Amino acid sequence: MTNRIIYLLLFLCPLWLYAQGQRGVSVLEKYLQTKELVNIHTLDTSIRADLKYATTDNFTKTILYDTLFNVYVHPVAAAKLIKAQKYLKALRPGLSLLVYDAVRPLSVQKKMYKVVQGTKYAAYVANPTRTGLHNYGMAVDLTICDKNGKPLDMGTPFDFFGRAAGINKETELVEQGVLTRQQVENRKLLRKVMTQAGFLTIRGEWWHFNAVSLAEAKQLYNIIE
Repeated sequence: MTNRIIYLLLFLCPLWLYAQGQRGVSVLEKYLQTKELVNIHTLDTSIRADLKYATTDNFTKTILYDTLFNVYVHPVAAAKLIKAQKYLKALRPGLSLLVYDAVRPLSVQKKMYKVVQGTKYAAYVANPTRTGLHNYGMAVDLTICDKNGKPLDMGTPFDFFGRAAGINKETELVEQGVLTRQQVENRKLLRKVMTQAGFLTIRGEWWHFNAVSLAEAKQLYNIIE
């Protein structure tokens, strides 16, 4: 094999592999990339994912992400998520973050809003005219899992609609027997690593964390349509 042929192979193979990889990327994911969102697994393969809205294992029982299979977030959120994972690994090497939802394009928010109309969940899904941080790629829903991918017990499932999902009265909920001390300790570990990395909590959902405030997102960043 001549040096010229070897050179061509070395030059063309990476391009061919990139093209092959891009063939497996959906139109939606390519769109997210044009908006400068990043697939978190290209930066940290140790972060686990179980995108609930890409399955029927969610409160709507409907597949909402029919062409989204990877966790995409804004680079600001990505940097913080990676930092949180590293901190968790330093504290508890056998554990990992497990992401349930990240960017939620406004088109998907509209689909979700339409699906829940006339159901008991209608009050819990924001009207698409009121954008949230998921629509900017600045929010993540997640938990912690063990080395086998099994989620730690947080007391309620993801997307549980009830007071047990809240974080501001956990001591009271333990006293009432609604939550156990271990469940609250698991939540505290999740909050510890996420807030240490710069995320903000919300009162009503133990799994939801914001990378920036909504006011900051509206001022500095673009909505993902």
